Amino acid sequence: MPTILLIKGWRIFFYANEGFEPMHVHCRKGGAECKFWIDTALFGIEEAFESGLTPQLRREIRQILFDHLDQIGEAWEEYFKHDR
Repeated sequence: MPTILLIKGWRIFFYANEGFEPMHVHCRKGGAECKFWIDTALFGIEEAFESGLTPQLRREIRQILFDHLDQIGEAWEEYFKHDR
């Protein structure tokens, strides 16, 4: 489980065996967990799954993902470059 960021209590990561899926990240903070599809070309994120997210936590993680979109994309591409 490569971790991309640890910020504001959030752990943002992906699973090492998910390179066959489109770019995405998993996020955890306390009892909250979510997954977002990432589209760096369109500067977009789309929620794929959530459990335990309050509206405040949803806003917080979305802002973190937008603020670090380039870093997330670079980490994904670097890690999975040999799988493609």
